[in-house]
Amino acid sequence: MANPAPADQIPLNSDTLNLLKGISTATIATLLYKKGFRTCYIQGVAPLGAGQDRMVGPAFTLRYIVAREDTDPLTAFRERDHPQRVAIETCPEGYVLVMDCRGDATAASAGSILLTRLQVRGGAGVVSDGGIRDAAGAAALQMPVFAAKPSAPTNLTRHHAVDIDVPISCGNAAVYPGDIIVGDADGVMVIPRHLAGEIAVEGAPMEVFEDFVLEEVMNGRPIIGLYPPTDPDTLIRFEAWKGR
Repeated sequence: MANPAPADQIPLNSDTLNLLKGISTATIATLLYKKGFRTCYIQGVAPLGAGQDRMVGPAFTLRYIVAREDTDPLTAFRERDHPQRVAIETCPEGYVLVMDCRGDATAASAGSILLTRLQVRGGAGVVSDGGIRDAAGAAALQMPVFAAKPSAPTNLTRHHAVDIDVPISCGNAAVYPGDIIVGDADGVMVIPRHLAGEIAVEGAPMEVFEDFVLEEVMNGRPIIGLYPPTDPDTLIRFEAWKGR
């Protein structure tokens, strides 16, 4: 099977990202499942900070392999072309930096100083299936940060940065540069870029319907026939509810 076209070469409607800011990851997961996609949820990551806005943006990727003693002394950070530092300085404004740490959170993938720099440069967020050091500072950023857990050791003890803006695996989900990343309190979803417009258009009315369902449930309505709306009068009540 041929590889997908480079995601960042697929045009993105200017309204798509704005629409996705109003759609939960749960709704996105359901819509992707309907289209046959079951593995677009990044496993094992959670927001470091509470009460942050939903994270939405195209993916810019950084890939780590296992560190080795001869390639990753502390002096490696003096190299001006160190991929981790270069990723922070080249991630485009409005993009989400997604880091592939092979699910290893025994060391950090970045810390609050680098992430603050990314925020200043206009980054839309960070996702790492590894650890984050100086986690309290990272959690206090306005830019959302999703990671496996806090982790004090420097990345050089476990991670060797090798590639920027290439296809990666993060939390057992494939991420291609330019795919659309959405994160909220439930975690992070990866939307294949060619589906982003469809998901955005289909997700908005689904969110409205679920607001209606929640109100019905709170008013004592049984769930059978309501969600999904298999009873004929459910959609009639929904249309009336929307017109209030």
